[in-house]
Amino acid sequence: MVAVIYGSSTLNTEFAAQRIARAFGAEVADLHNVREVDPEILKKRSAQVLVTSTWGAGDLQDDWEAFLPVFEEIDYSGKTVGLVGLGDQENYPDAFCDSIFHLYERVLRQGAKVVGATSTDGYTFSHSRAARGTRFIGLVLDEDNQSDLSDGRIRDWVSQVRTQLQG
Repeated sequence: MVAVIYGSSTLNTEFAAQRIARAFGAEVADLHNVREVDPEILKKRSAQVLVTSTWGAGDLQDDWEAFLPVFEEIDYSGKTVGLVGLGDQENYPDAFCDSIFHLYERVLRQGAKVVGATSTDGYTFSHSRAARGTRFIGLVLDEDNQSDLSDGRIRDWVSQVRTQLQG
């Protein structure tokens, strides 16, 4: 099973996480709010998708921020992680989806293999800590300005990483 874990202050991130879990399929993925998740889920699951929104100038969503110390207790060696970030490229073009960098940095430090890089094509931003050249470190969604593209991006991303997350 793939654990899809999200933190959501508004409903955009929760709805995106639900769509991601549905794209994997109920027999493959289950959904957890980071505010309520048992850390044992993260310790036991070798395949995880972490979903967060970006606040202000690149800050991590509050529930994820509160959960960060838990990562210190989790050995991510042998775990495969996909990252999903939501952001607003028009109002925050200089910190677009920076929040997933915080999760990326943490799980890498704990030994995870991160999968699911996506192209920066089709986005307009000046800077993002989630970008490495022409690729994002995960799936990036802009529900404020490009919600009409999200379902296709989710479908393509899940197809890309499905085998890697289960691998």
